[in-house]
Amino acid sequence: MSEYYPVEPSDLTTVARGLHYDPHSVLGAHVYDGAVTIRTLRPLAEAVEIVTPIASYPATHECDGIWVAIVEGSTVPDYRVRVTYGETTSVVDDPYRFLSSLGEMDQYLIGEGRHEELWTVLGAHLKSYPSEMGEVHGAAFAVWAPNARSVRVKGDFNSWNGQLSALRSLGASGVWEIFIPGAEIGHRYKYEIASRDGSWLEKADPMAQATEVPPSTASVITASSYSWGDDTWLERRAETDPHSGPMSIYEVHLASWRQGLGYRDLADELVNYVKEMNFTHVEFMPVAEHPFGGSWGYQVTSYYAPTARLGVPDDFRYLVDRLHQAGIGVILDWVPAHFPKDAWALARFDGTPLYEDPDPLRGEHPDWGTMVFNFGRREVRNFLVANALYWLQEFHIDGLRVDAVASMLYLDYSRKDGQWRPNAHGGRENLEAISFLQETTATAYRKVPGIVMIAEESTAWPGITAPTNVGGLGFGLKWNMGWMNDTLRYLSELPINRRYHHGELTFSLIYAFSEQFVLPISHDEVVHGKGSVMRKMPGDWWQQLAGTRALFAYQWSHPGKQLIFMGQEFAQEAEWNESRGLDWWHMDNPTHAGLARMVSRMNELYQEIPALWADDFTHEGFEWIEAGDGDHNTLVYLRKTPDFSSHLVSIINFAGVPHEGYRVGLPHGGDWIEVLNTDAEEYGGSGVGNLGRVVAEEIPWQGRPFSVRLRVPPLGALWLLPDVK
Repeated sequence: MSEYYPVEPSDLTTVARGLHYDPHSVLGAHVYDGAVTIRTLRPLAEAVEIVTPIASYPATHECDGIWVAIVEGSTVPDYRVRVTYGETTSVVDDPYRFLSSLGEMDQYLIGEGRHEELWTVLGAHLKSYPSEMGEVHGAAFAVWAPNARSVRVKGDFNSWNGQLSALRSLGASGVWEIFIPGAEIGHRYKYEIASRDGSWLEKADPMAQATEVPPSTASVITASSYSWGDDTWLERRAETDPHSGPMSIYEVHLASWRQGLGYRDLADELVNYVKEMNFTHVEFMPVAEHPFGGSWGYQVTSYYAPTARLGVPDDFRYLVDRLHQAGIGVILDWVPAHFPKDAWALARFDGTPLYEDPDPLRGEHPDWGTMVFNFGRREVRNFLVANALYWLQEFHIDGLRVDAVASMLYLDYSRKDGQWRPNAHGGRENLEAISFLQETTATAYRKVPGIVMIAEESTAWPGITAPTNVGGLGFGLKWNMGWMNDTLRYLSELPINRRYHHGELTFSLIYAFSEQFVLPISHDEVVHGKGSVMRKMPGDWWQQLAGTRALFAYQWSHPGKQLIFMGQEFAQEAEWNESRGLDWWHMDNPTHAGLARMVSRMNELYQEIPALWADDFTHEGFEWIEAGDGDHNTLVYLRKTPDFSSHLVSIINFAGVPHEGYRVGLPHGGDWIEVLNTDAEEYGGSGVGNLGRVVAEEIPWQGRPFSVRLRVPPLGALWLLPDVK
C-alpha cells in the first residue's frame, strides 16, 4: 500500500483554516510513492469519496475537514468528489486540481506594471476546461494583494464560506489565484484578506467588471455577450483626427437626465434627443461604480464596473453602440486622482497602504476626504493605465475627460505650509503623477487611434496639450476654466456696468492658443448655490433668457470646442439637483423651447461651417474686427480657415439695448447671410434683425475694405456668412 503524500500537521491545520499561502501544495492531487494522493477540504462532511472514470476511492478524514485518499497509478486522473452531508449526497468538482489561469508572461507584466490588458487576467473570468468526465465550467479569480498573509474568496458559489476557497500566492507578482468550478454569471462574491497583523478584511474585487446595486457592495461575475454594430463608426474614427473636427459636447449625468431610465431606456430617449439637438458628442459624468449617488460618480470604488444602478455592463455597451450608430461620439469622465476611504473597497486593501500613497503628507486629499493614488508604484499605475484602456477598448468610448488634473500635478494642492513634502528636487511638482499622466495619454493614443484625451485642469501649468516627447502631458484638449470664469463673471454684471469689465471678455484671446481648449459650462457651474446659467444673468426673465442665448452664440463662435451641461440648452431655471432630475416642463414654455431650437440650429450651423472648428488652436483661425467697444458691450470678430475658404463674422451684443445702424467692417463685399440671429422670434426673441440678408458697402471700417450697417439686437448675437453663389 502506497503512503500518503506527506504534509506537515501544521500545514494541514493552516490549510483547513484558509490561512495557507499555497493551499494547492496540500490540497488536490500529488503523485507520491507510485500512486496519487488526493486531499480535499470538506468540513462537516460525513463521508467523502474520490470518483475517477473507472473507480471510486473512499477518503479518510485527516484533519479539521481535510479528507485524503490514494488513487492507483502514477498519473493524475480526472476526478470528482462525492460528498455526503446527512441524507444528502452530491458530486462536486475540486478547485484545487486546476493549474493557474495566469501564465508566466502575465505574471511578469503585472510585476513590471506593463500589462496593458490587465482586466483580462485579474478579477473574475469565466473559464471552461475539457475533461474525461465532462467539461468543467467555472470562474477563475485573481487579485493583487502582495502584503496579505492569505486570501480567500466567498460568494454565492460556496455559500459565502471563504474557508472552502483559499487562493494560492503566485509569488513575487503579488497575485493570488484560484479556479472555482460552478461559479457563473450573476454570482456575487468578495475577497477575505488576512493582513499581516492577523485581522481579516472583507473586500470587493478592485478588478470586478460588475457589482451589486448600491448600497450593496459585493462584486458580481459577468461576461459580455454583446454584439457591436458600430464598425463603420470605429473605422471612421481610426482615420479621423478628433482635435481638428467639430466638437460640441452635451454633458450628462445619466441617472438624473430623466429619472428612472436605465442604460437601455436612455439608448432610445437620450440618443434621439441628442441627435435632435445636433450635438456631436455626449460626455457622461463618471459611470464607474460608486457607493454614494451624491458624489455624482466622482468617488469611485469599482473602476472597472459600470454602475449597476442603470443596468448590466452589456446594457451600457448598448447605449454607447446606439450613440455611435446615430453619429454621436461618447466621452467619459475618468477619475484617477483619488478614491474614497470605504473599508470594503480600495483603501488599505491588503491591510497596508497599497493603492494609496503611504506618505501621510501625500496619501490623503484634505478637501475631499479621499485617498490619493500612489502614482510612483508601478502596479498602481498599471491598474489606472489599463483602466483607461479598458473603457476605450471594451466599451468603445471615444475619449476620456480626466478629472481634477491640477490636484495631481501639485504636491501642495489645497495644503498649507508644513502639510506637504517637496519632490526630490525641492519643488512642488508631483513628478510621479506627471509621469503617470504622460504614460496614460501616450498609451491611450497609441493603442486606440482616433480617441481624445481631455484634461480638466484649472491652473497655468504649461504644456497640458503639448506632446509627451517635448515634455508635455500629452492631452489632446484642456478645459478652459479661465474663459468660463471670466465670461460668467462678466455676465453677472448689469449691462450698464459691463463697460467696466469689457477686458474680461477679450482677455481670453490673449491665451486662447496657448493650449488646445474646450470651453466648458459644466455641472460644476450649476450646483452648490451657484444657480443655473440663466439665473446668473441680471435682469428680468426675458433678459436672462436673451443673455443665455447670446452667451451660447459667443461660446460656439469663440476659438475652442464647447461643452454645456444638460438642462442649459433649454435654460433650466433651478440649479441642478441629481436627486430630482431636470425640469423638462420648461419645454412647454415657447421661450424656453425656443432656446432649445436655437441650440439645435446653432449646432447644425457649427458643423456645416468649417470656419467655426477647422482652426481652433492657432491665431490663423481668428481675427478681431472690434475688440474695444466696451461702451456698447459689443464684440465683433472673424472666424476663418487659414485658406479663407470658409469664414464667418460674429457680432455679440451684451448690452440691454439694440444698436441701430451699428457699422461692422467686413473682409470683402457682396451679400452676407444672417445665418443666426439669437433674437429671432422663433427662438423666443423680440425679432430685431436684418431680414436675413445684408449687402456690404465699399466703405472702409475697422481696418476692413468693406462694411455694413446692422440692427444688432439687445442681449443678442448675429452670425454673418458670405453668400457664395
